[in-house]
Amino acid sequence: MIVPRHFTHLLLCSVAFCNVAWDPALAQATTLASARQFDFDLPAQPLGSALLQFSRVTGLQVATSPDLLNGMRSTPLRGRMTAAQALRRLMSGSSIDGRIVGDTVTVTRRRVAGKPVSRATQAASSRTADPTAAGALQNDDLTPAATEIVVTGFRESLAKAQELKKAATGTSDVIVAQDIAAFPDQNLAEALQRIAGVAITRDSGEGRQISLRGLGPEFTRTQLNGMEVLTNTASGLDSRGAISRSRSFDYSVFASELFNQVTVQKSFAAEQDEGGIGGTIGLRTAKPFDYAGLTAVVSAKGQVNEHTKTLTPRAVGLISNRWGDFGALLSVAYSSADTIEYGFRNINWSQINFGAANVGPNISAEIRDKLVNASGADRVWSSRQQTYATWFAKRERLGITGALQYHPDDRTDVTLDILYGKLTNDRHNTAIGSGGTNGVAANDIRGTQVITDVTLDRYNSIVAASFDNVDFRSESRLSEDATEFWQVVLNGRTDLTDNVQLSGLAGWSKSNFNGSYDQTWLETVGKSFSFDVNIDKPRTMYGFDITDPATGWDVQRMETRADRIQSEFYNAEGQLAWRVGEGATLKLGGSFKQFENSAWQRRLTFVYEDLPGVPQVPTMLVPRSSIVPYLIADVRGAYATLNPDTRLDAGDTIAGSDFSIRERTYSGFGQFDMAGEIAGIGVRANVGLRYFRTTLTSKGTAITGGTLTPVTVENSYDDFLPALNVAFDLDRSLVFRVGAARNISRAGLGDMRAAATLNLAAFGGTISAGNPFLTPFRADSIDASLEYYDGERGFLAIGAFYKNMDSFITTETTPVPYNSTGYPLSLLTDGQAPDVLINFTRPVNGPGASIKGIEIAGKRDFDFLPGPLRHLGALGNLTIADGSSDVLYSGRPVDLPLPNLSKFSANATLYFETERWGVRGSAAIRGKYRVGTGGNGNIGEFFPSTQNYDASAYFNLTPRLKLTVEAINITDQQIVQYADRDAQRLMTNTVSGRTILFGATMRF
Repeated sequence: MIVPRHFTHLLLCSVAFCNVAWDPALAQATTLASARQFDFDLPAQPLGSALLQFSRVTGLQVATSPDLLNGMRSTPLRGRMTAAQALRRLMSGSSIDGRIVGDTVTVTRRRVAGKPVSRATQAASSRTADPTAAGALQNDDLTPAATEIVVTGFRESLAKAQELKKAATGTSDVIVAQDIAAFPDQNLAEALQRIAGVAITRDSGEGRQISLRGLGPEFTRTQLNGMEVLTNTASGLDSRGAISRSRSFDYSVFASELFNQVTVQKSFAAEQDEGGIGGTIGLRTAKPFDYAGLTAVVSAKGQVNEHTKTLTPRAVGLISNRWGDFGALLSVAYSSADTIEYGFRNINWSQINFGAANVGPNISAEIRDKLVNASGADRVWSSRQQTYATWFAKRERLGITGALQYHPDDRTDVTLDILYGKLTNDRHNTAIGSGGTNGVAANDIRGTQVITDVTLDRYNSIVAASFDNVDFRSESRLSEDATEFWQVVLNGRTDLTDNVQLSGLAGWSKSNFNGSYDQTWLETVGKSFSFDVNIDKPRTMYGFDITDPATGWDVQRMETRADRIQSEFYNAEGQLAWRVGEGATLKLGGSFKQFENSAWQRRLTFVYEDLPGVPQVPTMLVPRSSIVPYLIADVRGAYATLNPDTRLDAGDTIAGSDFSIRERTYSGFGQFDMAGEIAGIGVRANVGLRYFRTTLTSKGTAITGGTLTPVTVENSYDDFLPALNVAFDLDRSLVFRVGAARNISRAGLGDMRAAATLNLAAFGGTISAGNPFLTPFRADSIDASLEYYDGERGFLAIGAFYKNMDSFITTETTPVPYNSTGYPLSLLTDGQAPDVLINFTRPVNGPGASIKGIEIAGKRDFDFLPGPLRHLGALGNLTIADGSSDVLYSGRPVDLPLPNLSKFSANATLYFETERWGVRGSAAIRGKYRVGTGGNGNIGEFFPSTQNYDASAYFNLTPRLKLTVEAINITDQQIVQYADRDAQRLMTNTVSGRTILFGATMRF
C-alpha cells in the first residue's frame, strides 16, 4: 500500500521537527520521575521531615533552604505513585513548589498571581507527572504501570482521572476505581456513558453497547488487560437485533465493579493495534501491587424494580495481598436481577391494498379508492400487527478475576491475569396481536377482514382503524441464553539496561453464546378490534374477552430454535523501547492476532392450524406486567400435551446462518516519543507508522447454479497507518493537543460472510447476503483540544474532531420477486407464491462518508463557596456531531445519518461529598439516532431522543463500613422506536421501570 500524500508530508514534517527543532539540552530529565513508581506511607508532619523521607524512598536529592520550609507541614502520603506525583501531593497544602530536574528536586516559593513566570517553569510540574513522557518507556498512552489506583472517595477518583487525562499525550478520558464502583451502574456500559462522546443503547432497562464520537459499536475496539476481546449477547426484542453476532462488544456481560480503570483512547498512535475508527476502550482489572498490602473488601446490595416487585442480590468481594516480590488478587462480582420491558409494538410497516369486499360501507369514497385502487408509492401503509407485548428476563451476572504479579523492583513487572464472566437470561416473552390467518399481516387484504373505520396521516400511514372478522394470535416464548467469557493474558516488562526496555503480551480469550427457545401461538378467529397509534400511549381495544379461554383459542403452531456463536482471539506482541536521549525514546514492535468467529441457527416449526383432532393445550394469563391481561399458552404444558420431536441437528440449520470467519493479522510499527521544551513551551509528542496485513477466510453457503453450495472465500488486505500526536503544555494549567492519524475498522461479520440469511414469512420476508470481498472502512482523522486544569479541583476541555472515511460500507435493499434471487423454491413456507416480493439486502462499498463534532467537558469542586456548600461539585460533558452516508434503496441513494449517530448527547452529575456522607444525581441525554436501513420501502429505523436520570447516596457508618442507596431510571423513560425518517411510523413504545438498590460495603 502507498501512504497518502498528505500523510507523507505529515511524517516528513514530524521528522524535521524531531531533528531540527528538538534541543536535548532543553529536555527535562523526567526518567526517574515518570518511569518509576514507589511505595509511600508518610503521615502529615513538618515538611522538611517529609522531604527527607521522600529523598530516602526515591534516591532524589532535595535542594532547599530551612527558612523556606519553616512552619510548613506536609499532607499525608500513602500509596504507589511516581516521584513527581508524590512531590506534588506532599506540597499541595503549602505555599512552595517542587521541580524534578535530573536527580535533584529544586524547591522554590510558589509564584503569586501577577508575577511573571516562564512558561517552561509553569509547565514543569505537568510534564514531570506525565506517565507517557518519552523517558517513561511505557507501552501505551496510559499503561497499568504508569497509574496509581489509590482512591479515597468520589472526589479523589475524579481528581485521579483528571490527572491521567492531563498527563496523556493523545486525547483520552479515564474512569478510575471509586468512580466506577460508587455510582449506580448496573454494568460497564452505564459506567462509560459519563465520558464525553460516549452514548449507550439500552435493553430492558440496562445499558448494552456504546457509540463513541457518533460512530456505532462496530467502530469501537475493546481491549481487556491489553488485548482485544469480543463478547456477544441477545436482546428479547427482534427489532433491536435480537442476537448480536457482530463486532459490537456487549458491555452488559461485565459488572462495573470488576474493573478499577477504564481508558477511552480517542486518538490513534502507531503503537496501538489498528482498528476502531471511533476509538479504543481499554479495560483494566485490579492487580495486587495496586494495594499497599493485605486488602479485603466486601459489598452487598439488594435491588428491586417497580414492575417486577422482586428483591434480588448484588454482591462484590475482593482480597489482595503481597509477599515481597510476589502478589495475588481475587475478586468476584455476582448479581441477579428481574428485568422487564412492556408496552405496545407494531410489526413491519409496509404498503398494502384491500379488496373491495374488505372495505366497510362507512369508509368515505376518497379513502376507499386509496385502500383499494392505489398503486406504487400511493398505496397506504399499515403495520402488520398491533400488539401488546411483555419481555421479561431473569438476569444473572457472574464475574471472577484473578491476578498473579511478580514485581521485584521498578524495573521489572510480570502479571498473569485470568478473567471469567458469565451472563444468563431466562426470558418469557409474550404478545397478543392481529396476526392470525386472516389478520392484517399480508401484502393484500383479501380474506374475511373488513375495515370499518380508518385514519390516515399525511404520509398515507394507517394510524388508527377498526376491523371486523379478524383472526387474532397470542404468543408465548420461553427462552434461555448464556454468554460465557474467558481470558488468560500475560503482560510483562523489564529494563534490559538503563536505556532499553523490553515489553510483551501473550493472551487468549473466548466468548461462547448459546441460546434456545420454545414458542407456542394460540389463535382465535372472526373477532373485532380497533387501535390508535397516533397518541403518546398507543392502545388497542378488543371486541371480545381476550382473557377468556372460551372465546375460541386453539393452538396454531409451535417453534423450537437454538443459536450458537463462538468468538476467539489469540494475541502475541512484543516491543523494544530505546531511550536515545533525555526525553526521547524510539519504540519498535510487532504483533500477531488471530480472530475466529463461527455460529449457526437451527429451527423446527410444527403447524397445527386446521389439523383435525388436535387436543386443547393448557393456557394461562400473561403472568407479569402488561398494559392489559390476555390469554397465552402454557408453553411447557403445550409441549407436554402435543409432544413434538424437538431434537435439532445439522439438517435443521437455517440457510445462511452457518458461516465462519477467520482473520490473521501481522503488524509492525515504529514510533518516536519525545518530551521537553521548545521556545519555553513544554512539548510531549509521538509520531510513528504502523503496517498491517490481514488474511480473511470466510466459509459458508452461497448460490451456485441456483442451488445452495458450500463455499470458501479468501481475501487479504493491508495498509500503512501513520499517526502524530502532540501535547503543548502552554503553562502549568493549560494544555493544547493536536493529532492526525489514519485508521481502519473491519467490515461487520455478517457483511463478510460467504452466506445468505433467509427470513421468510407469509407476507414475503427478507434475504440478507454477505460480501467477503468488501474492503475495510478507512478513515483519516484530525482532532484538537484546549484543556484548562485548576489543580485537582477541576478542568474545562473543549475539543473538535473530524474523520473522513473514503470507503464507507453501506447496504443496498431492493424488493424483488423471490424466484428471481436464485434461491431454491423449497425454502418458501407453505402457501407462499414463487413470485412473492422479498427485500433483498446486501453490503456494498459505497461512497465515502465523514463525521465531525465538538466535545466540551468539565469538572469543578465548589470549594470556593462558604460553609457546607464547599462540599458541592459538578461534572458534565456535551458532544455535538454530524455525519451521513448514502444508503441505496432500489438503486436510489438516500442520504441518512450514520448508524448510531446522535447529533447531540450530554451527561451531567451534581455531587455533594463529605467524609461522612454524600449524594449524587446524574442525567444522561441522547439525541435521536438511526439503527438500521429500514425495510419494505421505509427509509431507516430510528430511536428518538431520551433522558435518563439516576441518583445515589452514601453514609459512612464507621471508617470501614459504608451504607448506600441508589435509584436508576427515576422517570421511567419511555423507549420508542419508529420506521422511516419522515413518516416516523411507530414500531415500539415501552417502559422498563424504576430500580432501587440499597446495600453496604465493608473494607478490612
